[in-house]
Amino acid sequence: MRRLLCLHAFLCCLTMAHPFCPSQCTCVFHGRTDGTGTRSVLCNDPDMSDIPVNVPVDTVKLRIEKTAVRRIPTEAFYYLVDLRYLWITYNSITSVDTGSFYNLKVLHELRLDGNMISMFPWESLKEMPMLKTLDLHNNRINNVPTEAIPYLRNITYLDLSSNKLTTLPSELMDIWPPFNGLPVSSNASQKVVLGLQDNPWFCDCKISKMIEISKMAETPVILMDLFLTCAGPENLSGVLFQHAELENCVKPSVMTSATKITSPLGSNVLLRCDASGFPTPTLYWAKSDGSPVSNTVQESPGDGIRWSIMSLHGILYKDAGNYSCKAKNVAGSVEATISLTVAGTIGTTVPPQRPGIDTGPSSVGTTIVPPTFIPDSFMSTVLPRASTIAFYRKLKPTPSNGLQKSKVKQAKNDKKSDTSKSIRDLKIVEETADSAVLLWTADGLPNDAPLTVVYSPYGEDDTKRTVETNAGSGKVLLDGLSSGMRYSVCLVAKGAAAGKDPCIDFYTLDNVEDGGQNQLFIIISGIACALVLPLIILLLYKILALYCKGHNTGLNEEDLEKESYVKFETISMKQRNLNSHPTELWARRPTNESERMLLCSRSSIDSQMTYKSDSSRSEYLC
Repeated sequence: MRRLLCLHAFLCCLTMAHPFCPSQCTCVFHGRTDGTGTRSVLCNDPDMSDIPVNVPVDTVKLRIEKTAVRRIPTEAFYYLVDLRYLWITYNSITSVDTGSFYNLKVLHELRLDGNMISMFPWESLKEMPMLKTLDLHNNRINNVPTEAIPYLRNITYLDLSSNKLTTLPSELMDIWPPFNGLPVSSNASQKVVLGLQDNPWFCDCKISKMIEISKMAETPVILMDLFLTCAGPENLSGVLFQHAELENCVKPSVMTSATKITSPLGSNVLLRCDASGFPTPTLYWAKSDGSPVSNTVQESPGDGIRWSIMSLHGILYKDAGNYSCKAKNVAGSVEATISLTVAGTIGTTVPPQRPGIDTGPSSVGTTIVPPTFIPDSFMSTVLPRASTIAFYRKLKPTPSNGLQKSKVKQAKNDKKSDTSKSIRDLKIVEETADSAVLLWTADGLPNDAPLTVVYSPYGEDDTKRTVETNAGSGKVLLDGLSSGMRYSVCLVAKGAAAGKDPCIDFYTLDNVEDGGQNQLFIIISGIACALVLPLIILLLYKILALYCKGHNTGLNEEDLEKESYVKFETISMKQRNLNSHPTELWARRPTNESERMLLCSRSSIDSQMTYKSDSSRSEYLC
């Protein structure tokens, strides 16, 4: 390193004293009237095979174009501390070292297009914190790893067109609006230009965000070519991004057990989050203040579904705040927030002296094991048994050996002292379609003790309703219910025995009027069917009879004789007598009844017979 620094100082002094230019390059100094200026260097000799090492140190723009250079070595430009534009285009470069761009702290533009680069060292971008333009088009790059994303956050012009890319990490689009959660701005300076055309894109869920951007009308991400096309899979080959419909790609949706929770100080709290989407999303818990979150577990009971639980043990005031549950897959991400409020205070108590029990200093200030607060909606969801048992084992505290016996005995005595104050025999009577009557028995509670009845449709804790009453009434009317539904009702009383509040489930009756109308409709329909069906059968019979009669057209000879006036078997000539008219002929035919003579007349003068001789042929019209 010392040698490199000495060489850099030497080159600086030499350049300032006698500026020179590499033999295969052209150097131009752009001076100003105040004596300052910038220097640009162009190296485009086709015989150049290596990156020049004697470029003037005050160079601001360096262009190496159309040469035979095949490799950019490590620290090739480390002494060009003022370099802002570096163009190494249309050469034969196949290899770029990780340290090739070392010390280019003010570089704004890097262009490497028109080469044969297949693997670009993305981590080298950290040496160029001011870089805004990165042009890699017309190369052979086939992959952009997820590790490259942090180095691309400041890039405003990224050209990856005409490469061999088939996909991009879905997280890449998350660094730009609207996927990074920031509002979309119309400020032109905040626009990002992307060149992605001429790549064999495989259109699946991994590039769904890129496809979504191509369909947006207003977006800060500008595509150089809007007409991007899919190369695969086969059913989408040649289809434009704007028309592509992806299969098995659904953005995640998330739902929490509750949005606001208030829990006593020192209690245990369980927070639950459910998500759906395809591919199956992953869930992440976080606190708004950035503090670490632990004691979480998640499980996927099936494709496209995942749930997660976070447990908080013995909560303190510092545990209050907003907890977010984020669901994420390659199609997108979404999050929901649960607000936790801690209420109450911790008191220091000294247990009373009991005969036979040694209460040493360690027993002072001890408290009973805090209860676990679980939202009602959490309990309404069925969890896998193994996961539930594991969580409750985590929540169960282990008391110290010295206090275990005394705490157990103390808990038993407290339980015995409170057994005289409880609510029992909870039951529902007189259920109707929209109301029910709740009965109970209060043991040890005064008649005027306040009592709160909480009821809601089963599993719908957001629509809870309450009724205020007293313990001595023994019953209360629950009205405004819906017919044919399952309801849950609980009694909450001050001064009752410690433990879970008594609850019961019941069903309301179906609506009688609706049932009567349905029954009447069924009866009318049955009568109508009974009347119409014989008519339909008769009509079908008539149609079939006519159809069959139409096909039976053959008549026997006897019927034909009865219906015909003449039966034409033979016609024999009868000799005319002298008194007969010349236009009349007599014909004879045998019949069953009698012998009839038929007169055949000529129809016109033109058809009259001309008699020539007895042997000539006669013409008749009959």
